[in-house]
Amino acid sequence: MKSTAILLISGNSLALAKTLKEELPESEIYHTLPLEGCLQIDSISDFIRDNFNSFQSFIFIGAMGICVRSIAPFVKDKHTDPAVVCVDSTGRYAISVLSGHIGKANELTQYVAGILGAEAVITTQSDRSELWPLDTLGDAFDWACIPGDGCEMNQCISLFVNQAPTALLLNIRDKGTEMMERTHPAHVDVYSRYEDINASQYQLIISVGPYFQENVQVPILYYTPKILHLGIGLAHNAGPEKEVIGELINQLLSAHIIPLAIKSIATIEEKREEPVVKILQKSYASHFFTADELKEIEVPTPSEVVSKHMGTPSVSEASAILAAKGGPLLLPKVKGANYTLAIAIEPVYIRQGHIEIVGAGPGDPDLISVRGRQMLEKADLILYAGSLVPRELTFCAKEGATVRSSASMNLEEQFALMKEFYDKGKFIVRLHTGDPCIYGAIQEQMNFFDQYDMSYHITPGISSFQAAAAELRSQFTIPEKVQTIILTRGEGRTPMPDKEKLHLLAQSQSTMCIFLSAGIAEQVQEELLQHYPPTTPVAVCHHLTWKDQCIYRGELQELAQIVKDNNLTLTTMIVVGDAIDNRQGLSRLYAHEFKHLFRK
Repeated sequence: MKSTAILLISGNSLALAKTLKEELPESEIYHTLPLEGCLQIDSISDFIRDNFNSFQSFIFIGAMGICVRSIAPFVKDKHTDPAVVCVDSTGRYAISVLSGHIGKANELTQYVAGILGAEAVITTQSDRSELWPLDTLGDAFDWACIPGDGCEMNQCISLFVNQAPTALLLNIRDKGTEMMERTHPAHVDVYSRYEDINASQYQLIISVGPYFQENVQVPILYYTPKILHLGIGLAHNAGPEKEVIGELINQLLSAHIIPLAIKSIATIEEKREEPVVKILQKSYASHFFTADELKEIEVPTPSEVVSKHMGTPSVSEASAILAAKGGPLLLPKVKGANYTLAIAIEPVYIRQGHIEIVGAGPGDPDLISVRGRQMLEKADLILYAGSLVPRELTFCAKEGATVRSSASMNLEEQFALMKEFYDKGKFIVRLHTGDPCIYGAIQEQMNFFDQYDMSYHITPGISSFQAAAAELRSQFTIPEKVQTIILTRGEGRTPMPDKEKLHLLAQSQSTMCIFLSAGIAEQVQEELLQHYPPTTPVAVCHHLTWKDQCIYRGELQELAQIVKDNNLTLTTMIVVGDAIDNRQGLSRLYAHEFKHLFRK
């Protein structure tokens, strides 16, 4: 299917059409006259008749009436109709006309409005009331959407946008559920177990997870992520194949598991060519494991018979666990006539305790990432590096959250506090300065998390070396001058590897950003002077982006004196190199003769 047709009603708006085409490279402009840059057509109405289902989207530039009359005879179904957007001839308004959600006309309208500096006009009720668009909500997270027995999507949408009391059942955790927890409207209550929902209090239930419920008395809408892994053990030539697969599906349904939640199938390598497996591979990703790999997995129901014939005490359970990256079984081994099956879930999706290691950025609360801020807002415990992170960063904590500084704690005390909350199923943020992966001391913490098989993830942050470049108004990589940035530290209480001594790194005369070294400034200066000229620019940056930020410029030969005169110790970054304040060696990237993929 072709991308976008830009239909120009009047040649007076050609400039608008060309601007859109520049930003929508797969689009074409169509007009009834032979204008430069346009493909000529006989008439707008004939073109729409012949091509209505050949394009993903249409952008009309002209009167709304012409747009509506042109498309009206061909509009059939929101699930198949293309997106249609109308832009007035002056470029003041961009209006979503058809297929706002499913066809993504609303998104296209926002995009077009941004290109033209126009006002986006979107009239769908969920967008105007800032509610989730239930019919397309799952698309962003690759969730299947299934209305429950006896209800229809439009019924669910109507109840939701009219703010009927709604129960939100979240059986799993992923980016989508995090968004829903964060943005759910006032008429929605959040639950993690169906048993806790009093259905008589609600007119709609929205469920996100791999399970379906029986005998639900109110309309229910299921969003089903692909997060489960089906382990299979098979007899040789188990069949008939369709009957075996039908039985497998029935087993899932008996366990209240939605078949669309299956992400992959897994079995032993010897069963790769089995007809049942071949058929399932057409619908699912597949994993094949050797007997040696499978026998290393501890399972609840090992079999001596399987061990005798296959060299491993388990096929279905062990392969499901391996495919799920070590995740637990939701459905232990079930036996059929010629097969066994088991279901496992990836650990990352389980609603359990979780630790998010968050980079706070260099200090200014506004410089934390959007995701980092969202993690802080949902945390039950915030454990922040109090000697390095301003407490202001924790002021966004939700009511009732515990906020503690780790400045006075040793590693074991920090871990004990986090594990206390983790074991209660709580969400924990370990807040580190800058980017936690650069001198963040998180490796030893992750070692504990790994030992106890705890769920954790890292949200990166802006490092102080990036803040230094911004505050110095300097580009640290200068064409034909310096193309390398070295992040390092001087040798203090923690020894440096022999190959990473400062005087060796200084041989390149790269832009060098030196952490944690203000206390040994004389030593740093001595080592750098072995290769950098004494007049090399230097900047000593204290509390970058904090309210009391101070930056001292000078030459390398003055470094130790600058540090001493200003009593600089902690949270001080030393930057050395000719890139500081350099305005020479300009890039040719945007020169008119520099051609590339996006500028011919």
